[in-house]
Amino acid sequence: MYPFLYVRVLRHCEHTVFSVADGQKYYREPIFGEKIAYSSGQQIKRSVLDAMTSRLNIPFAPITFNWTINKEDKAEQGEAWSLCDPSFPDQLIGGYMKAQKDTLIVKRRSPLSISAMRPLHPLLGGLEDKGEAMSFDRGSTADRHKVNVFREVGGKRELMTDEDVANWLQTNKRTLPPRKWIEPQQRASGLFIYDVAIDLRTLFCVSINQMEPEVYPETLEKLKGSGWQETENVFGRCVVCPEADRKRIIESLADALLNWRITSNQSRTFSLMETLAVAVSDNANQVAYAIRAELDTESEYKARPVIDETARAKMFLTPTVSAFIKGSSGNAIALDDAAAYLIEQMQAFPFEKQMVQ
Repeated sequence: MYPFLYVRVLRHCEHTVFSVADGQKYYREPIFGEKIAYSSGQQIKRSVLDAMTSRLNIPFAPITFNWTINKEDKAEQGEAWSLCDPSFPDQLIGGYMKAQKDTLIVKRRSPLSISAMRPLHPLLGGLEDKGEAMSFDRGSTADRHKVNVFREVGGKRELMTDEDVANWLQTNKRTLPPRKWIEPQQRASGLFIYDVAIDLRTLFCVSINQMEPEVYPETLEKLKGSGWQETENVFGRCVVCPEADRKRIIESLADALLNWRITSNQSRTFSLMETLAVAVSDNANQVAYAIRAELDTESEYKARPVIDETARAKMFLTPTVSAFIKGSSGNAIALDDAAAYLIEQMQAFPFEKQMVQ
């Protein structure tokens, strides 16, 4: 059995924003010269971990946030400290690092490698440069809302009286309604894909090599006391998560990889981001062949999505695929079947018997 699983997922996104902090993220694709909207692999990873822990009904591992009051009496934020405890599923799957001054550096690389979610092809994912202008408007019930008007005096703002405001409005022939205009934002639409590589060798195994440690000695003793067994894999000596815990995490992880949602979106930018197709293989090239795009035979500036069921990959198609890919059809339990297949593949791996040959 190959020690990697590769997953490619095709989704339809409609008039949405993947990141709302500074507007929609994008990069310029060099071959076709298009602006490409994307959701970073880190954002997807966080969304997957959110979905996984929600399904397990457990919280994230606690994090310590550090602030320092400097000589100017200003607060400066320092590095956040992870607990570095793989008994927490989000740390076991998501990885961690702690580089606290004058202490042992501990880090665990995530067994998941996750790509950005980006268009299936540069011509199949649009970025609208000017979205709709919006307003925070209470004009229809103006009497119920207060409007403060300040005047700048000597570099400071002073609140004007109602009489002064009325005089100013009359003099300047102006109105100051209870309304706040919001600048338009870019929106993303089209067919988007993301890829996940799962390293089964490290999925539930934590190295106990103290030359480059993944856990503190006291944490290692805690793991052993809670049922983690010592074994060996291609990387050396390690401890493996107990079978009962693996089963629960695998079921939640499989569901999360397919059904995560970007939870940071504002309601006005929400899109179902429904899944059209899933491809799973132990060969990265095969999932790329299975869900791909081809240039139109008549124009190099048009592309069409392709589902290739001759690829050496397990395919799962949902009913909505037929709306975008001619000749393809699916069923309503396709994602359930895809999750079951991922569970089967992960559970079949010999986590406790990875001896170096």
